[in-house]
Amino acid sequence: MKNTYFDLVEQTYYFPQEGFDLHEGYLTFYGVSLKYLIQKYGTPFRLMYLPRIGEQIKRSRNLFNRAIKASNYKGKYHFCYCTKCCHFHHVISAALKHKVNLETSSSFDIDLILKLYEKGQLDKSTALVHNGYKTDDYIKKILNLEKVGFKNSILVLDSMNELSRIARFANNQKLKIGLRMAIDEEPQSAYYTSRLGIRHTEMVSFYQNEVKKYPHFELKMLHFFVDSGIKDSLYYWGEFQKAVALYIELKKICPTLDSLNLGGGFPIRSHLGFEYDYEYMIREIISNIKQSCSNEGVTEPHIFTEFGKYTVGESGAIIFEVIEQKQQNDTELWYIVDNSLMNTIPDAWSIHEKFILLPINKWDHDYTRVNIGGISCDHSDYYNSEDFNQQILLPKYASTEKEPLYLGFFHTGAYQDSISGYGGIKHCLIPAPRHVIIDRDATGNFVDYVYRNEQTVDDMLHILGYSK
Repeated sequence: MKNTYFDLVEQTYYFPQEGFDLHEGYLTFYGVSLKYLIQKYGTPFRLMYLPRIGEQIKRSRNLFNRAIKASNYKGKYHFCYCTKCCHFHHVISAALKHKVNLETSSSFDIDLILKLYEKGQLDKSTALVHNGYKTDDYIKKILNLEKVGFKNSILVLDSMNELSRIARFANNQKLKIGLRMAIDEEPQSAYYTSRLGIRHTEMVSFYQNEVKKYPHFELKMLHFFVDSGIKDSLYYWGEFQKAVALYIELKKICPTLDSLNLGGGFPIRSHLGFEYDYEYMIREIISNIKQSCSNEGVTEPHIFTEFGKYTVGESGAIIFEVIEQKQQNDTELWYIVDNSLMNTIPDAWSIHEKFILLPINKWDHDYTRVNIGGISCDHSDYYNSEDFNQQILLPKYASTEKEPLYLGFFHTGAYQDSISGYGGIKHCLIPAPRHVIIDRDATGNFVDYVYRNEQTVDDMLHILGYSK
């Protein structure tokens, strides 16, 4: 009896499922033929499927607005995209088509905002939430946004020391500010309280004794951020309730405060068995805030979310060819792919992030347990854990077969290029792969084009100072 890779997947998960299907034995990604892309562009290549960005934005908005309407909630919902998640112009442009607000985290982000404004892709009514440590340059650029007319720009204080520094540069300029609450980290963390934000026990006295000294500063937002994301866990709900209680306490003494920022994002699918009830979580968030505010007689806040990975993560993939099989001992078979995993999916080795890994072809072959290795000389350039009992199972194939095995890591659209340094020096001088963009035209047909080709030798040697 033949146990094919297709049998394994079909018996383990619901398949086909959103984003993944087979066409004539080859995997498709949101209906896009990966066989066609491989034949056209070769491997390795990174792809971004831009329509998925809009789909995620619309889903979040629809679910929040439905929950608001059902609960007769008085505040409004505002979707922010975190630019740090993926700064590419084509990505942020796809998000801005859906009138998102933006979150920034460093000085250069403000230059990016101004470039988008010059191109007519956002206007001065766009809400801008400024997080991150406030260097002098970052503060000056945020203040300049206010001067040129961005009236919905909110500078979120990450520490109490930032207030006096901002005041020194502001010189009585009016400014909307927010306060970030430091959360208690999860028990397994290496530290107890986040280095980011202001301790919640000091927040009220800080507002009364320091913030109120500056009448030109208007407190608009309370911000909190849970790094592990919005999850139905005792830990998340504990930090959430702490933030809501703090909002209510501040609202009673600060009438201008009207927004609660639910920092931390929704999870995305990291394996085919992923389950997450987005509708339930949103309904619980809205109803809990409403109930808490009603009990204390304060108006419900506007809700801001900062979704980065949720917005763009599921739009990305990277496709490899297996260029060699190596049986290193009786139990360890290696599939070596045609680039470095450390360079292309650094989250996998740096923070042990999981991605959906699937073969593009040979689904009718038997399967076997394998490890996947990159072509760098580094010991850490491998990927060997997956949802199947912490093992990778992929199709067997003979090295003599005419067509090689192709593999795809999916939902890699967030952070990978930012962390690995897009267009820069790569480990072992292995070039960054070709970058392919997939979109739909006005008639709904797929359009694909190369955003940037694979790095050349000259590109890298120029950066390293070897050019004449």
